[in-house]
Amino acid sequence: MRVVFMGTPDFSVGVLEALVAAGHEIACVYCQPPRPAGRGKKDRPTPVHARAESLGLMVRHPKSLRDADEQAEFAALNADVAVVVAYGLILPQVVLDAPKHGCLNIHASLLPRWRGAAPIQRAIMAGDAETGVCIMQMEAGLDTGPVLLRAATPIGATDTSGDLHQRLSQMGARMIVDTLERLGGLIPQVQPEDGVTYAAKIDKAEALVDWTRPAPTVARQINGLSPFPGAWCMIGDERVKLLRAEAVPGTAAAGTVLDGFTVACGSGAVRVLDIQREGKRAMPVADALLGLTLPARL
Repeated sequence: MRVVFMGTPDFSVGVLEALVAAGHEIACVYCQPPRPAGRGKKDRPTPVHARAESLGLMVRHPKSLRDADEQAEFAALNADVAVVVAYGLILPQVVLDAPKHGCLNIHASLLPRWRGAAPIQRAIMAGDAETGVCIMQMEAGLDTGPVLLRAATPIGATDTSGDLHQRLSQMGARMIVDTLERLGGLIPQVQPEDGVTYAAKIDKAEALVDWTRPAPTVARQINGLSPFPGAWCMIGDERVKLLRAEAVPGTAAAGTVLDGFTVACGSGAVRVLDIQREGKRAMPVADALLGLTLPARL
């Protein structure tokens, strides 16, 4: 098939690679524009942009698709289908209608649960037992289109957003290749009205750990916000990111350090497994505690 690919972050790269490996013709790759990054604040291409160029593919990165000239250029690609995964721009109806088979979105949740910007993080933070990937026919609403294909995966007690990010990206890559092979025979399933939830964008203000909350809630906060933005607490004068944790039994005043890096919560306790100190790499707690002294209470 002649495919327009639309994606921006690391999550999308494996999908692009899978489409190329499957022999599809990539008419063009759309992604977000380069943005300042690093110490020098020089414009840096997005992960999809960099990978597309390395594959010798044409890349476009408009700031918006609302411009008539941009829409005409998109339509002129004469694509059979557009594959969209974490692109980051709203597609106007004229763009949605341009490819022969429309635009297909790879969404990292079991729709209609967790429509919106942060489905992976919200699924973990809410304590969902499973999540998954849906291949959806896009329409004007926010992740409201009919689903062509879906697959689920369990969420483990210590799975982080980073863990699920990798797993769901691989699932999405396999599923979109399967979808394109079977496109004429798949029956779109309209999303039910019951069970709709919205995955609001993560606010950095959500990252400060409050040890007075129940242990399962704190553990899910830590895992759901890992690796970015990273839940954190203060240890002395140092802000430390907490990157993986599990809820365990324990009874003491909230914030009391019980042993190792196990901290009492409003109910139960949380055992922190991985952390990242300021200016250092992420590491297991056992290694980090060789150079870090915890107070009796956080």
